[in-house]
Amino acid sequence: MPIERKIREHLHNQAETLECPPTVSKRIEQSYSHYLQRKRSEPTMKKRVIGGVIAAAILIPTGVFAATPLIEMLTRTPMTAEQVKVDEVGKAALEKLYRAFPETKSFEITEASQVGGDSTNSTKAKAVQTSIVLQEKGGTGKKVRLDMNGITGEIEQVNQENWEPADKPVISLPDQEIKVKVDHLIASMYGSIDQYESHMEQMENPNQKTLLLNYTEKGAKTPFYQVFVQGNTISVSLIGGGPSPSVEGFFSTKGKPDYTADSFLNDEKLFSLLQMSPAELKQELAKGKSVVEIAAAKNVSKQQVIDVIATTQAKGQLQAEQSGDNPQNDSSLEQMKQAVEPKVVQVIDHKTETPW
Repeated sequence: MPIERKIREHLHNQAETLECPPTVSKRIEQSYSHYLQRKRSEPTMKKRVIGGVIAAAILIPTGVFAATPLIEMLTRTPMTAEQVKVDEVGKAALEKLYRAFPETKSFEITEASQVGGDSTNSTKAKAVQTSIVLQEKGGTGKKVRLDMNGITGEIEQVNQENWEPADKPVISLPDQEIKVKVDHLIASMYGSIDQYESHMEQMENPNQKTLLLNYTEKGAKTPFYQVFVQGNTISVSLIGGGPSPSVEGFFSTKGKPDYTADSFLNDEKLFSLLQMSPAELKQELAKGKSVVEIAAAKNVSKQQVIDVIATTQAKGQLQAEQSGDNPQNDSSLEQMKQAVEPKVVQVIDHKTETPW
């Protein structure tokens, strides 16, 4: 979209004039090093997960990965504790946290903010993300940070800091004890983890011991939960992975594989609508056609394509509500569809720059 392109170009130009702090550069270098190591050992691992690891090193403002991205400096809006308690997303997240860890009811909200939206006006567009930081009174004890999807209300990130004594931080515990604590945090915030297989590994960080734990559904290659443990912090990310898509590399964007397109277009209902196999769709896209053009040739409208893909993506996003804390309903599904539709349009209008 033109306005998005203008914003992106402006941010890119501004970024070129900024000097990246050495500590941030080091974290990015380490994350990329981990990416290369894992790519060599696991060539089938999904790039979007690795991208998430690298993004975490840059974006997550916690004790583990402390850096503030340019986009957040431009758009993040502070919230008061009172605003959090009446905000739909913030209130639901706090209620879930209080049920999981009752002691946090006495914690103070020391920081809160939104990216996009307007916390003072309920008629405005919803925020993209809402973040809340709570800490024991006194400001030196236990601390929790929650990052929520502003559209679905999902808690996408949970950081638990200083929940162990300072002289015996969580990373110093035996690996099995660490896993027990990680299991407890995930189960408390998200529900049963019995269906997941977990894998723990120590990342090559010369400055500080760091553990990475992946929780994956049986038969899947993409983790559903990804956890970093470093110092006295446990950081859980909801990745929401599932089985590998049936086809990869539908097309490229800016000369690089577009993994969002892979995710969107690997849709059985889309294949049925177009009366094509995944391989046939990929072959047509390789000729330089867009999904919209392919659909038109089969008398399928652009809106039909949008509805099919957006519905699948919205339902996938809302599956995290299966715990019953926020029952699914038609309005929430429609809201999610509306939120994802602009990206769907970008994907189905796109023509690969490298026709085969």
